[in-house]
Amino acid sequence: MYAVIETGGKQYRVSEGQSIKVEKLIADEGSSIDLDKVLLVANGDDIKVGAPYLNGGKVTATVKAHGRGKKIRIIKFRRRKHYQKEQGHRQHYTELEITGIAAR
Repeated sequence: MYAVIETGGKQYRVSEGQSIKVEKLIADEGSSIDLDKVLLVANGDDIKVGAPYLNGGKVTATVKAHGRGKKIRIIKFRRRKHYQKEQGHRQHYTELEITGIAAR
């Protein structure tokens, strides 16, 4: 059984027991959250698709940790013009463990 959910402007294919990193969510570590923006739930040949979201669809997850991703380097450079600019960015994330998938 798997589901496709939307959170943080991105879509993720998840199944029970899976651990994923999503955009930062406001929740304490160890707490349980419900993700209600479910786009699709599939259980074998039984597939339920929402338009755009599935009514009664819910994915339950436990917050494992919060953190920051790997540093990304942004470099702007113009040759022969004495222009060079460098910047770094580290995106915040929340690590979730999927504990349940429900569809009505």
